[in-house]
Amino acid sequence: MKIDEIDTKILSELQKDSRLSMRELSKRVNLSAPSVAERVNKMEDEGIIEGYSIRINRKKLGYPLTCLVEVTMKNGEYEKFQNLISKEPRCLFCYRVAGQSCFILLLSVKTIEEIEEFINSISSIAKTNTYITFSEIPINQDIKDLLKEC
Repeated sequence: MKIDEIDTKILSELQKDSRLSMRELSKRVNLSAPSVAERVNKMEDEGIIEGYSIRINRKKLGYPLTCLVEVTMKNGEYEKFQNLISKEPRCLFCYRVAGQSCFILLLSVKTIEEIEEFINSISSIAKTNTYITFSEIPINQDIKDLLKEC
């Protein structure tokens, strides 16, 4: 599917607020609501829009600590680790990476002890290197900027 300027505007607006009604979205991109709905449906069907989500402030939910963990497998236990991490409620993301480590993941926890508990739980199959995060630097992720490069 070829993405045009209107599609880019639609994606940009939905990125800012995915709860917009088709009517409001149509006003913002200067197109009729049925046309906008058709474009959104097509982008959903093509897999460009994979879903709609919310951002949760985990600190306000009682999870003040986050850490990045580099995981290097011992003895090639990749499947065992992937099965374990896919069920780990404290893990926000896990990427398989190239380089010295095999995986990089982000944990969100209530205490330092939870980080230690997690590391202990995988110590028989992996070595880890952990980085406690102090703050997050906001990054402009507007789709319009990305698509300018194409």
